[in-house]
Order: sequence, then C-alpha cells, then structure tokens
Amino acid sequence: MSEFSLRRQARLRREYLYRKSIQERHATIQQNKDKIKASLQEGKEIPTALQEKALGLMASGDWDDPGPQLAVELGGEAAGGSTNIDDEYRWAGVEDPRVVITTSRDPSSKLKQFSKEIKLLFPNSQRLNRGNFENKQLTDACRANEITDFIVLHETRGNPDAMVISHLPNGPTAYFTLADVVMRHDIPDIGPMSEQYPHLIFHNFKTPLGTRTCNILKYLFPVPKDNSQRTVSFINLDDWILFRQHTFKKDEGGKDYALKEIGPRFSMKLYRIIMGTLDQDGAADTEFVLRPYMNTAKKRRFMSHDDPW
Repeated sequence: MSEFSLRRQARLRREYLYRKSIQERHATIQQNKDKIKASLQEGKEIPTALQEKALGLMASGDWDDPGPQLAVELGGEAAGGSTNIDDEYRWAGVEDPRVVITTSRDPSSKLKQFSKEIKLLFPNSQRLNRGNFENKQLTDACRANEITDFIVLHETRGNPDAMVISHLPNGPTAYFTLADVVMRHDIPDIGPMSEQYPHLIFHNFKTPLGTRTCNILKYLFPVPKDNSQRTVSFINLDDWILFRQHTFKKDEGGKDYALKEIGPRFSMKLYRIIMGTLDQDGAADTEFVLRPYMNTAKKRRFMSHDDPW
C-alpha cells in the first residue's frame, strides 16, 4: 500500500472518530434536555445533577422539531438526527453489499465446507483462501477493492465455533460465538439452494443493542425483490440468535405456503462489538462486551425486549 493511501486511510479514520465524538456529545446534551423537559411537564423537581445546567440548556435551543439541518448537526437518536450508525451504513440499500469470507489459518475440511455454505448464504460474496496472510493485509486488500464487509470463521478441534463480522472501511466489528452448527448435507430432506436475494426475518431485537446487532446482520444482504421465495431468519431466544434459512411456495390449493429448509443451521451469541475494523482490535474503542460472570442471569438477556439494555 502506497504512502498516500496510508495517509488517506488515517485521515478518514480520524474524521470518522471526530464525527462520532461530536454526535455522542450532542446526544448527551439532548438527553439532558429531555430529562429537564419531562420534569417540568410532570411538575417534578429537576434532577440534582442538572439543576445548575438547566438554565443554560434551556437557553441553548428548543426541544421541538429543530428542522432537518439542525437534526443532522445534533446527531444521535434522541435528537432525531443521523448517528455514527447512519454514517457507517449510509450506502445501505443504495448499493449492494460486497462480502468477503475467509477462515482462520490451516482450516479443517469441515471449516472449509462451512465457509462454502456461508458463501452461498450471502449474495455477491466471495470466498478467500486464508493462506499465511495477516488480518491487516486482508483488511487493507478489502478496503482497496471496496469490499463492504469482511467475515472470518474460526473453529476448535474441527468444529466451527466463532464468526467475526467486520464492516469496512471504519467498522464496527462484531464477534459471535457459534454453536449447534449443522451443515446442509446433514439436514434430512434438504431443499435445493436458492440464489435469490432473501427476505429477512428478525424476531425479538427490541433493545438498542438488539437494534445494533440487527443492523450489523441485515446490511450483509442486498435488498430483495418482491417475488423472492427465499427467507433468512434470525430469532433471538435468551440472547442466542437462532439462524434458519428456507424457501417457500404456495401449496396445490393456492391458499397456504409450504416451507422448505435449505440450511445451514446454527446458533449465534454476540459477545463483543468494537468501533473499528478487525485489524484495529486492541486499539479501537469497545462498544459492547459480554461479561456474564459479573451479571445476574436476568441482566444477561441484553437483547430481549423483557430486559432493556
């Protein structure tokens, strides 16, 4: 990679981090305004931490609709403007994603087969033999070729057990544990693989973290056509995301639909999100990390609508 490309990449990364910090600061200000407004409307005392700032916050602007331009400047979901998530996925739905899939070094035959099936899962994806390349080399090559997402599959003793999804060029990167992996050829009465763009089904992703996880997964897929007969389902059940893939068609009577599973089948559990790419692991900020040994069982249900995060 040329010196010019390295400087440009560093500059874009700095600009991205600066925009993110501005958005977070303005989002915090807007949240404080909302708390003050709620206290005034309900006739309650303004929170102690905000009493000294209340007059200044009230004088800084109205809470009502600030208009499109101010909303963009404020940023943050609380202000109704664009967030760093919007910045990361600003071309989603406009341009089809381009996904590259690879494995850890020296993969087993089962992991190679699993990577081929994952390649069939994502339209417009390519499978890359890992060889002896490092993560930074692969990430730089993906950036240079305008790849939108880089996926790495890992294994333990021949069993696929982890998936890393890194969105390019600036992140985020999500780390998932895999369990109960069943290959296509191990599913009885398996249907033929469809190459149609799938309709996506997300169930029980109600919290902010659930929405974040949903965005990371759904933007791996292009927008399907209305007549597509392929579905991909992500079902959140007690923080385990159950993945299933089906095709459907009307039955002979034309009144109902018949589902046919086409595999593969596995479960995913999110345990970490960083605000950077895979090659920046250790240097990028951590957005979320699962610490089950510090929390109760109830608090571990971080993506369920029953326990907001």
